[in-house]
Amino acid sequence: MATVYFFEKPGCGNNARQKKILAASGHTVIARNLLTHPWTPETLMSFFGSKPVHGWFNLASPRIKSGEVVPEDISAEEALNLMIHDPLLIRRPLLQVEERCEAGFDQNQIHAWIGLSGMLNGPETCLRDK
Repeated sequence: MATVYFFEKPGCGNNARQKKILAASGHTVIARNLLTHPWTPETLMSFFGSKPVHGWFNLASPRIKSGEVVPEDISAEEALNLMIHDPLLIRRPLLQVEERCEAGFDQNQIHAWIGLSGMLNGPETCLRDK
């Protein structure tokens, strides 16, 4: 089983359920606070891989919901700078197992990567970003 570094927003119910699924699947989960981690453009970029820039964003972020930030209109460099200054914009959770990093909790992708024995029920968006 894997040791999963799990960057979360503390208090997010969906992140809590996701951690339980990982733990129930036999993985060791080491939670980290996404909001206080000392991000750099390079460290953040390692989680996004080949995803399009708009896929890097947490669509439940207040700044996105208000229209202040429009992910489709932002360059990669701008996105990373915005996220460093406002981590609520970062799609979560961010997951790291050994050298591989991923953003978001795509159950099929995670199952293929490290294996999951349980699946989430219900929406995966944390609405407590306010």
